[in-house]
Amino acid sequence: MFALVVRFDLHADRAAKFDELVASTVASILEKEPGTLVYATHRVEGEPLTRIFYEVYRDRAAFDEHERQPHTLRFLSERDQYVATARVEFLTPAATKGLPAGE
Repeated sequence: MFALVVRFDLHADRAAKFDELVASTVASILEKEPGTLVYATHRVEGEPLTRIFYEVYRDRAAFDEHERQPHTLRFLSERDQYVATARVEFLTPAATKGLPAGE
């Protein structure tokens, strides 16, 4: 299993467009990425311009395949116009419920 969390802080006047881009991207992930086990996007309570993504992949190869997909490349090329700051943290899964056992 390979997992990460991403925090996006958005420009105030561009949050709705970012959310549209995310919705389109997630629709393609659902349809075309069997190795993506969880791709959950969240709004943060009390922080209307913050989004958190939690992503779990079958393995590093599935993540690499996700990164090569046209919908992901589109998201990566367009997101910077909406995002003020981004922070990516790669995770080492420990105790879980609902996810495959860690390796």
